[in-house]
Amino acid sequence: MSERPDTEAGRTAPSGGAAHTTDLLIGGMTCAACVNRVEKKLARVEGVSATVNLATGTARVSHPATVDVDELIGTVERAGYTAELPTPPPGTTDDDPSSSAGDEPKRQDHDQAGDLERLILTAVLAVPVIMISMVPSWQFDRWQQVCFTLATPVATWGAWPFHRRALRGLRHAAATMDTLVSLGVLASFAWSAYALFWGGAGRTGMRMPFSLLPSADDGVPHIYLEAAVAVPLFVLLGRHLEARARHHSGSALRALAELGAKEVELRERGGNRRVPVAELTTGQEFVVRPGEKVATDGVVVEGGSALDLSLVTGESVPVEVTPGTAVVGGAVNYGGLLVVRATAVGADTQLARITRLVTEAQAGKARIQRLADAVAGVFVPVIVAIAGTVLSFWLGAGASGEAAVTTAVAVLVVACPCALGLATPTAFLVASGRGAQLGVLVRGPEALERLRRVDTVVFDKTGTLTTGRMSLADVAVAEGGPGPKEVLRLAAAVEQGSEHPIGRAVVAAARREEDGDTRLPEVTDFRAVAGEGVSGQVAGHQVRVRRPWPSEPLPDALRRARQAAEDAAHTVVIVEVDDRPTGLLAVGDTLRPTSREAVCEVRALGIEPVLVTGDGAAPAHAMAEQAGIDAVHASVAPEEKERIVTALRAEGRCVAVIGDGVNDAAALASADLGMAMGGGTDAAIGAADITLVRDDMLAVVDAIRLTRRTLGTIRANLVWAFGYNVVTVPLAATGWLNPMVAAAAMSASSVLVVANSLRLRSRTPGRPQTGTPPAPLSSHSPAAAEHGHPGRKSDVLSN
Repeated sequence: MSERPDTEAGRTAPSGGAAHTTDLLIGGMTCAACVNRVEKKLARVEGVSATVNLATGTARVSHPATVDVDELIGTVERAGYTAELPTPPPGTTDDDPSSSAGDEPKRQDHDQAGDLERLILTAVLAVPVIMISMVPSWQFDRWQQVCFTLATPVATWGAWPFHRRALRGLRHAAATMDTLVSLGVLASFAWSAYALFWGGAGRTGMRMPFSLLPSADDGVPHIYLEAAVAVPLFVLLGRHLEARARHHSGSALRALAELGAKEVELRERGGNRRVPVAELTTGQEFVVRPGEKVATDGVVVEGGSALDLSLVTGESVPVEVTPGTAVVGGAVNYGGLLVVRATAVGADTQLARITRLVTEAQAGKARIQRLADAVAGVFVPVIVAIAGTVLSFWLGAGASGEAAVTTAVAVLVVACPCALGLATPTAFLVASGRGAQLGVLVRGPEALERLRRVDTVVFDKTGTLTTGRMSLADVAVAEGGPGPKEVLRLAAAVEQGSEHPIGRAVVAAARREEDGDTRLPEVTDFRAVAGEGVSGQVAGHQVRVRRPWPSEPLPDALRRARQAAEDAAHTVVIVEVDDRPTGLLAVGDTLRPTSREAVCEVRALGIEPVLVTGDGAAPAHAMAEQAGIDAVHASVAPEEKERIVTALRAEGRCVAVIGDGVNDAAALASADLGMAMGGGTDAAIGAADITLVRDDMLAVVDAIRLTRRTLGTIRANLVWAFGYNVVTVPLAATGWLNPMVAAAAMSASSVLVVANSLRLRSRTPGRPQTGTPPAPLSSHSPAAAEHGHPGRKSDVLSN
């Protein structure tokens, strides 16, 4: 269902008008139990469904038009949390999807500044209490009263965020991670105050030995001020580190949001003027100077340069642009001055679409994450019940009151549903951002899960495995005549006056061979006859380029080259110089430079490649042989593509389809997973689950490898999150954990989960050698030279 921007930031509405989608910034969530509660509260409103992401602090709400935003915000607030619409930062329009991406970091920065101040002051007060309590030789006379004085502001003001959120949850009959922390701090502090003033622990000269275990059976009255201050200190520290890590995990999305230019230099009759990019409209011409960013999508009108598209498409090699070349907003101009005519602005640009896709993907939720959230929803009440049971058991078993209370506090503190809530969304947050950097846009976690199971990939041919445009594939020459490079120059000289696709392919190849020099020999007496080719006088020679006759006798070298070209389904033209067949040019749709390598690596990953194309059998099999694909379906109509995919799925296969055209849309939609080329049609991109922004088939391999690493990271996170609680809660319940140690372990668990997810950010999908190098197009091929190593040329053409 296609969506159109609404007038408010963070809101979209399907064109059909049946439902709206609203993004909300949610405040006050600290664990997966909070996520579960917000989702349940919103779901109780008729017709509303919501997906809440703890890692991004956002909720994506689908609701009917009869439910307005104020009602949604009120529902979240009644659940005990805050909610607001994302506000666009200065310089962006309301319908710009980057607006919410720009708003969230500012709110995080503000929150982190306040939390850091609280953490520092808490540490200043808490560290002396912890050190004196842990080292008996440092316990001077009346040390208990000094520690109590220092601990009181920590247990009240320092832990106030936990107390406040716990009270808010209590008012709404909800228990969260903050409930556990608040109860633990208050229980430790209350017991210490009782022991200090009424239990004999306040006498002068009292010394308290420290133990990792909470037992107090030695007859020495214990106070647990170190636990009362260590719990808020460690939890505040853990959440600060966690917030910083989560902030870094969204860096790719923020980079996309900030990639666009802020100002643009408009070219007008009265002279150039600089305006905010939001004032730019479609059809206007603007100037891009060296070092500046292209303000929006457009077409080059004047000038030539090289553009760096690495932050937009993941392509590291600069792209040469000339008049008529389409350019993408956000690209950096390396060289000359360009004049560009805007073809899309605002939310319609490619950069905006990329940002929107990544944002929508990060708002999604995988099935495994929903399971973790459901577990966390009942986890906190269960832990509170366990703590109460442990307290009763220890008291009933004859243990001292302080030992029983301390054991119950350790149970409350050590429990950690935070790690459960962060295990999946942080990994996917990092992976989706990393995918965008690699030129792979994933619509949601569900697509990642399906891609992991894919065992068959169906490739389209034209525009997917191939470039989708005519290019020179081979040059052959007759013995005793000019060399390949000279034949190509002569043919291009007469073809430069032609608009035929074959002529343009020949001219482009010749100019590449001249090291970028666009000058070709002048032609006189030019003639073009439909069906018969072109001719003219070039450097004193009569040159003619034409299609060969069906059974035309040719020199042996040209005859063999003609047969090879026709076997490869290429179009052949003859170059005559002074009425003598001198050379042969083979032109056709050529394989992308990395298609064969990508197919080999896909097979090495245990996935079977299949070619399905509407082209005839000869070109289909020829291209499949070059790409290294064995299974070929040729002359296939669009509806037949869908039937082939359905048949493969009926065999029990998990099928991914990669295509770029309208004729691929049905197959993309019917597959387990659809992957569209970024340069393809809107119909194909709309039907796909993954979009390959980069014009490189190795992006498919990057997507698969990134997916496998991401799901491996998620599994490791969940194993740690579940395993941590399985081990530590029984230890705490049986009296083997000091509350202070429990607080440190609980904080560390969340930080470790986020840190493990961040490892995905710096990983580049590896490409082990498969043993099958890409096949060259031809030993005489300019295209082979162009697509080989930078700076290398075909030896034959260099004669």
